[in-house]
Amino acid sequence: MPLEEVLTRLSDGWMDGSGPVASIALSSRVRLARNIDALPLPHIAGDEQGEKVLAIVGNAIEDLNRRGTAGPMEFVRLAELSPLERQVLVEKHLVSPALLQGGGRTAVAVNQAGTVSIMVNEEDHLRIQCLQSGLQPREAWRICGLIDDSLEEKLDYAFDADIGFLTACPTNVGTGIRASVMLHLPALVLIGQAGRILGTVGQLGLAVRGLYGEGTEAAGNIFQLSNQITLGHTEEEIIENLVAVAQQIIEQESAARRALLQSGRLKLEDRVWRSYGILSRARILTSGEALQLFSDIRLGVDLGLIPDVNLTTLNELLVLTGPAYLQKAAGAQMSSTDRDIRRAAVVREKLAENKKA
Repeated sequence: MPLEEVLTRLSDGWMDGSGPVASIALSSRVRLARNIDALPLPHIAGDEQGEKVLAIVGNAIEDLNRRGTAGPMEFVRLAELSPLERQVLVEKHLVSPALLQGGGRTAVAVNQAGTVSIMVNEEDHLRIQCLQSGLQPREAWRICGLIDDSLEEKLDYAFDADIGFLTACPTNVGTGIRASVMLHLPALVLIGQAGRILGTVGQLGLAVRGLYGEGTEAAGNIFQLSNQITLGHTEEEIIENLVAVAQQIIEQESAARRALLQSGRLKLEDRVWRSYGILSRARILTSGEALQLFSDIRLGVDLGLIPDVNLTTLNELLVLTGPAYLQKAAGAQMSSTDRDIRRAAVVREKLAENKKA
């Protein structure tokens, strides 16, 4: 089944590093918020109404599968998954942390490639999202739009001719679109310019969040750039604004990397190789430390300073070392100390395999 494959696979389609400017733009995502007309929103719905949403959406996804719009999708209630399996889906960015708090009336549909998911009864009745490798918000929007159009033929969306799509949160009213790009910006952080540059994006209708979206902090020098405005602009305008600003930040990160190489190559080489040495030999690694060291090595790989590691290996390590994935692979719950020990062992083994290959 598609979901079991996604839960056990190390790298989904959007993690392969094949997209444009993937050395800096790790991934792109488009998410659409939709609600079913005449049914109460999830936060005020009773059990019977929540079950009705699940049944209606489940039927619509069956029709989506018959059309093959997103490839085979498996629709499953979160209550049918173990706590670790649910958390793996969060670590793979296929569901939000908020969906895990929704109780027994939440569900998700995931395609076989792990690039499309549809969350049910999160903040809104539906959250349709598509993930792509590199700087590809336009492609993510194209795929999301096709899925949305197919679902709309079966679902009666809550829509106002003057306002647009009606959503639980006013910030999503209008197009209901949230588009984002995940950016790796270690050089800007190293030269002390990340705060200044990212601090200006609010004036351009964008927001900067952490690795897992709203309410999370940046880790491993990874920042999520997304639109704040959904009302008064078309989806295409929102996407183009995001792409334009992302490209400017990418150019500044590239310039910062060149400056670091020119002014302090030896110091930079020492930093990335020290990080490689720690990861290759460490016996205990916390999640935060691992992310920071992965960031240093990724920078070294991108700049050609470390020839023995490829981006695919680094992307797989991001999955392998997640707290939930570590425990699922081990087949047991683990204490934080045991996870840190196991994380270090997994990293050592993976880097050794990569070097042999």
